[in-house]
Amino acid sequence: MQNNQSRLTALDALRGIAALGVVLFHYLPYYHELYGHSFDSPSFLEFGRYGVHLFFMLSGFVIFMTLERTQTAGWFGLARAFRLLPALWAGIALTFLSVHWLGPEDRAVEPVSALLNMTLLHEYLEHPHVDGAYWSLVIEATFYVWIALLFYGLKSWQRLRPVLWLWTVISYIGVLWWKAIPDALDFLVKDLLFVRYAPLFISGMLLFRWYKYGKPPAADIALLTLTIGHCLIAYKAPFNVFVLGCYGVFILATAGRLNVLSHPGLLWLGSISYTLYLIHQNIGYGLITLFYQWGIPGPVGVALALGAIISLAALLHYGVEKPALSAFRRYRQYRTRTPVFSPRA
Repeated sequence: MQNNQSRLTALDALRGIAALGVVLFHYLPYYHELYGHSFDSPSFLEFGRYGVHLFFMLSGFVIFMTLERTQTAGWFGLARAFRLLPALWAGIALTFLSVHWLGPEDRAVEPVSALLNMTLLHEYLEHPHVDGAYWSLVIEATFYVWIALLFYGLKSWQRLRPVLWLWTVISYIGVLWWKAIPDALDFLVKDLLFVRYAPLFISGMLLFRWYKYGKPPAADIALLTLTIGHCLIAYKAPFNVFVLGCYGVFILATAGRLNVLSHPGLLWLGSISYTLYLIHQNIGYGLITLFYQWGIPGPVGVALALGAIISLAALLHYGVEKPALSAFRRYRQYRTRTPVFSPRA
């Protein structure tokens, strides 16, 4: 059990590393591309944009673990809502106000768009993101809906496996013939089935089953191989090789080979990774630009923005995210332990 717990904490550390990689990508090479830095940043930070792909693998792993210990789709939906929405709503409010105060002006959205962001349906309704990083949250939420429908509807892995095979095959076809997808199928294939990213989630689910139940049957190994191989055609080189490397790191962690990552600092970073992801991009851009206006050297301004955003993420984590999760656990405990009395009794 202790070894298993160490493996899971190593995954928490990976979440923190992935979040930091995304932040550094946005603050250094991507900010330079959008607005211009006064200095050059290391080219390897370009790979940070693919930290999101590691998040998707982790989501597949963790969500399937959550599904297996949650009895109904209703409780699963409530658990996901309490996990995502309170911190998201706070992050939207902070980002909306910050962008209208500090800029950048090209990142500002109308109030109606900000309100729709709170539902995570805004992209489907053709409204812009309050923060550019929210594109992945739309995919996450869509994945939750699909996997809950499939898991609770099919009720067994034997029935779910063929659907995952079909989804993976469609994902291959979708990325290979991306520009040839008929208009009538474009929204279904690219958005609702998110064929560029679905195999990342599916591979995470398969790795969870391997982690929990031991060596999987040949059909699952074949599907895992297919989902991992998808990255080689879905993304351009050398980023596809980087995503393949993320798979290697992920597998080593679940196998207990990266327990050295379970360092208190990395685990803490992993604990605030969601709130850090929510608020880092546009607020950070505004701060970096402000520091330039104040005459602060670029590298120092980036470091100050990073420190400020990590502090703000910690405040959101301890002030909003954790209390919301605690409230849900208390509610669930109350509801599951309270007897239901018949009015005729």
